[in-house]
Amino acid sequence: MANYKRLFLEGHSYYLTIVTHRRNPILIDNIDILRESFRESKKYYKYVIDAIVILPDHIHMIITPKNTIDYPKIVRAIKYNFSVGCDCHRTDIKNEEQSQSRYKRGLTPIWQKRYYEHTLRNEKDYVRCLEYMKNNPIKHGLVENSKDWRYLSL
Repeated sequence: MANYKRLFLEGHSYYLTIVTHRRNPILIDNIDILRESFRESKKYYKYVIDAIVILPDHIHMIITPKNTIDYPKIVRAIKYNFSVGCDCHRTDIKNEEQSQSRYKRGLTPIWQKRYYEHTLRNEKDYVRCLEYMKNNPIKHGLVENSKDWRYLSL
């Protein structure tokens, strides 16, 4: 397995993408639980969500953490709190990566193990990510105009 190295630059914002396991479209149906998972994570970690778009099976967001080294912990807290609060474990699939005990209890992963991270280094980079996020609901055929997507905050 690859050893991923994260870049930690003080004072920078981070563009993050978090995807559900096997792109299971559970996020919109469980939006209140997802919102609560963000609130819970903010109790422990100081960060600002500069922009976010939530789609049925993934999240794109730009965050600015107070402490740069906290952004992996922020992602972990969001994923953990959602997993604990959501009754959306699929029992119809067997994942080779999960333990036998989880499988026997009918628990399958909710999230992909890894997430995508990009350190935003300048204004051009920041705007490029904002545009990508703005167009994402259109790209996935969810709306014709990004202003119509309720789960977009730029």
